[in-house]
Amino acid sequence: MTDITPLITKESQVITSYGNGGFNISGRRYDSSVIVFPDKVIPWNIGTEVLPEDFSEIIAAKEKVEILLFGSGEKMIFPTPEISRILRASGIALEVMDTGAACRTYNILLAEERKVAAALRVV
Repeated sequence: MTDITPLITKESQVITSYGNGGFNISGRRYDSSVIVFPDKVIPWNIGTEVLPEDFSEIIAAKEKVEILLFGSGEKMIFPTPEISRILRASGIALEVMDTGAACRTYNILLAEERKVAAALRVV
């Protein structure tokens, strides 16, 4: 029999829950918006308006990101075409969804060992 259980290392940042104004990620609570990489979580200081500079840390990250999941909150908010162009020029595909869906999708792509990050708004 072949084991098909995804290999997620102890160091991997797995989103275990979302709600009540924050996230539980790998046993730690975050009460703010965050950017989740496979190996780290950083606070994300994003305002009500989504700006190109909000994604600078993702573009500059030494860990190459190929897929960025943008969790826009409870309602869909689409970044401007300029943001999509900047990310695409950096080799990053942007996927926009509500934050709950972004959390679930991140975990799936992480388990598939994809080069993924999630920019998650708490709204």
